[in-house]
Amino acid sequence: MADKFMQLVLTPAVQQAQEKYYGGHQEADAATEADPLTDAEIEFIATRDSFYLATVSETGWPYVQHRGGAAGFVKVLEPGLIGFADYSGNRQLVSAGNLAGIDRVALFLMDYPRRRRLKLLGRARVLDAREHAGLADQFASGALRKRVERLFMIQVVSYDWNCPQYITPRYTLAEVEQYAAPLRKKIKDLEAKLAAAEKRAGGDLPR
Repeated sequence: MADKFMQLVLTPAVQQAQEKYYGGHQEADAATEADPLTDAEIEFIATRDSFYLATVSETGWPYVQHRGGAAGFVKVLEPGLIGFADYSGNRQLVSAGNLAGIDRVALFLMDYPRRRRLKLLGRARVLDAREHAGLADQFASGALRKRVERLFMIQVVSYDWNCPQYITPRYTLAEVEQYAAPLRKKIKDLEAKLAAAEKRAGGDLPR
């Protein structure tokens, strides 16, 4: 856990809860203004195909949204700055509207097969893609580029890696295909050998 993350989340109320249930509480060390991403976080983000984004509304209620795309759709522009394209959709714009009032965000990035998760805290701003065409070109291309309406830019404040406990492994279709490919090849090879043996025997072999 980066120092700034602990400083931000370890509030007096959290410490009181720790006292109640565990008889003591953790202390937050002095921290810098922000914790830049290291190579480990940058590599992890570059291979994600989805994440969960939390914002806070003007009524004080949190709002969580799932965002997905091709692996690497979240771009690390600098060690302390990430961004992603926001496409045309249901036109609710809840996250975009929330950020106009309160710029704080929390992100959960999951790696279900390996049971890893990265939490990010940051401050976000939403840019109009029509006014930042060059930046939008970095986030999307081809047919997707035409659908980009906004750009989310997040200044990373800090981050935390969670333990794997209680993360249920889940796999995408692409991952299942990758893991199944060697087995399918083996089956195909065995079927070919069986067919060749039947041909040499002049008929069906007993099975």
